[in-house]
Amino acid sequence: MFTVHPTPLAGLLCLEPRVFTDHRGTFVKTFHETALRELGLPFVVREEFFSTSHQNVVRGMHFQVPPADHAKLVYCINGAVLDVVLDLRRQSPTFGRAYAAELSEANRRSFYIPTGFAHGFVALTEGALMVYKTSTVHDPSCDRGIHWQGFGFAWPVDAAAAIVSKRDSEFPALADFNSPF
Repeated sequence: MFTVHPTPLAGLLCLEPRVFTDHRGTFVKTFHETALRELGLPFVVREEFFSTSHQNVVRGMHFQVPPADHAKLVYCINGAVLDVVLDLRRQSPTFGRAYAAELSEANRRSFYIPTGFAHGFVALTEGALMVYKTSTVHDPSCDRGIHWQGFGFAWPVDAAAAIVSKRDSEFPALADFNSPF
């Protein structure tokens, strides 16, 4: 059902679905609970969101802390983003390291992001449409973030050109965040 592309961050997977194409267009199955369980991912969707972004919008780096921490399945169905994931697990050998990959309408890839990671992206195209499936319901009291420039990642957008929300611009740097993971 999915081709799995491992990443250097344990637990973070890049999934590539099968794409069916004929004279009508394409058909893509983005989620299949049994297939994910067979990959060792007991992911149950509790909530789903989508966002549209102008080119150079940076969203992130978002996550929820316990008891509402969650895994995510994210993918881009229109345009392209550079999706960035940051390991916040203190006991992980990759704590504080980030991994990024392009998710796009063209490559149809998704990220399975386990709990204990921050997630964000920069829109590489106008009208980038991202879908997020989460394993818990959004809880504002557990909602947190790391500043997009606060963990040493080389974003492909100049800070002056980046379009960032006030909320995201006020997140602390990783060095100033005491991770509960």
